[in-house]
Amino acid sequence: MRVGFGFDSHRLTEGRRLVLGGVDIPSPKGEDGHSDGDVLIHAVIDALFGAACSGDIGSHFPPSDPAYKDIGSLVLLTKAVDEIRKSYRIVNIDCTVILERPKILPFVSAIRSSLAPVLGIGECAVSVKGKTKEGLDAAGEGKSIEAYATVLLEELSTEKPESHPPEGKTWMA
Repeated sequence: MRVGFGFDSHRLTEGRRLVLGGVDIPSPKGEDGHSDGDVLIHAVIDALFGAACSGDIGSHFPPSDPAYKDIGSLVLLTKAVDEIRKSYRIVNIDCTVILERPKILPFVSAIRSSLAPVLGIGECAVSVKGKTKEGLDAAGEGKSIEAYATVLLEELSTEKPESHPPEGKTWMA
């Protein structure tokens, strides 16, 4: 079993969509990002790659690459999951979104329904929680959004992995 942790944050700005877990959330402000800015999916991707010791979202989908400009993060998640599934089975994910407003509770079911099939797990294995910072820092002032994700992976092979990948390689190479 392997555990991964992911984090992402973005400024909130008017004129952008607020997208969480592939679901559009009605809001006057959305994430300012190179892609659609979906902080929740970005945190999940980082957790997946982290658990597999395979870098981070930026090393796989660099913001300098124009191909990823305004791309839907569900597309990126699908690509990440395809890589992860070569060596691992996703067991479950646990996510927390930090956002003052709007409250995400009314959208949690839709977010879980959006993520589960892409991850190849049941909705019961996708946890999504919303928290506020009660007015503290940029997130608390409604200027930014943050997301944290933890993932549990199970190796597909019965061989015990090396403690470090061979020189110049990643676990998924």
